Amino acid sequence: MEFFNRRDFLKSTAGMSAALAAGSVTEPALAAQQSSSPNDRLNVAVIGVRGQGRSHLSGYAGRNNCIVTHICDVDTAVVGGALDSVQKAQKVRPEYVQDLRRIMDNKNIHVVSIATPNHWHALAAIWALQAGKHVYVEKPVSHNVSEGRRIYEFARKLNKVCQTGTQIRSGAGVREAIDFVHSGKLGKVLVARGLCYKRRDSIGQCGGPQQPPKTMNYDLWCGPAPNNPPHRNGKFGPVHYDWHWIWDYGNGDLGNQGIHQMDVARWALGKSELARTAISVGGRFGYADDGQTPNTQVCVFDYGDAQLIFEVRGRPTKDYRGSMVGNVIHCSDGYLVFPSYNTAIAYSPKGEVLRRFGDPKENVFNRHNDNFIAAVRAGSNKGLHADIYEGHLSSALCHLANISYRLGQSAQFNAKTQAFGDNKEAGETFARMEAHLRDNMIPLDKTNYIVGRRLTVDPKTERFVNDSEANAMLTRQYRKGFEVPASV
Repeated sequence: MEFFNRRDFLKSTAGMSAALAAGSVTEPALAAQQSSSPNDRLNVAVIGVRGQGRSHLSGYAGRNNCIVTHICDVDTAVVGGALDSVQKAQKVRPEYVQDLRRIMDNKNIHVVSIATPNHWHALAAIWALQAGKHVYVEKPVSHNVSEGRRIYEFARKLNKVCQTGTQIRSGAGVREAIDFVHSGKLGKVLVARGLCYKRRDSIGQCGGPQQPPKTMNYDLWCGPAPNNPPHRNGKFGPVHYDWHWIWDYGNGDLGNQGIHQMDVARWALGKSELARTAISVGGRFGYADDGQTPNTQVCVFDYGDAQLIFEVRGRPTKDYRGSMVGNVIHCSDGYLVFPSYNTAIAYSPKGEVLRRFGDPKENVFNRHNDNFIAAVRAGSNKGLHADIYEGHLSSALCHLANISYRLGQSAQFNAKTQAFGDNKEAGETFARMEAHLRDNMIPLDKTNYIVGRRLTVDPKTERFVNDSEANAMLTRQYRKGFEVPASV
């Protein structure tokens, strides 16, 4: 960071006050707000403001002595409301930039907050780190396993703070509940279960290539991914949001919503590495549309002394032990249910409530931003609730399951599957998945699903054992000019 001395800072504050009266600020005025004290203003740029980026804006604008000096998005159509909301919160209108490379070039920006589509997360984060900025990057932090490791290595090498957008980790009640489990009060953790029971309807069939919005720089939107015309046109249009269900850009709901619950499940297990094996089964059931990723998925990860089981359900469904989008941690002396982002309930083996954690009104999103800014001011990642390393590992588990699925084979439901062998917990989960599909009128006797490849993982190298085809999917081919650096 380039800091001003106190005299310069007071001068810039006077200039700022005059600009506030006018309701807008030029870039020189915005830039002149950082002094030598860690409590002085931090200049923040938010990249991607159509969806989750709006939460980023509210987390910085007018809070913690931060000022959003720049808003960046490739689509000019989504920017106006974002500019207005920031101006209302901080009384200063930020500058709009369409090309994120101009954000990296600007030495007066101290923090970059990234809420782009998944395929941009790694490159945007690394570019920002290389430019000397601290980074907040949304989940999943990567589009593939290798990218997450690279962000982590850059952050450590360049000594920058890098927070992952898994906001649940900042919930006071959730943190207390995890400590409760780790203290052994429920006995040994046996199975950590993640749930993403979130309805996802068909995105329709558009019948061929579509034109991206004229307000968008589509080449820049594609960035590291192939620049192919969009082949979807649901209620969000040909580009926005439904990219989650296209492999070139997204990671399905496992890597969209599910990454939050995947992170809590691994956190509960107390594991700081990848699992030994991974396998995923499922499919896209209930409709035929332009989506590629599964809307129903069971993923099983073996850690040797415990396992992590994850379920995705995109069709209407009942809850599991009181949780829909959350977690259930099965222990030898009871279980713990996370029904929301900010609460948890501990139960005895008989289902009696032992203890409740958290406040359902707590704003975990703001707490997460507060934690990040505190770490930036301290100049250390030690106090981060969701350090990039944690984000990398949890994102990578999602990628492992998707690789298994994509390398899988079609099988009939009415045939006995050997995918999970004698794994009782996994078999029970698969049986519940079948019952769920029947409840949605899916004719299983006429329906096939994908049995993923069982993958053996070397946690130290983060590569697959004796599987060149799977290892090739740990990264991707990048377009010229948008290559994610292979190493620091």
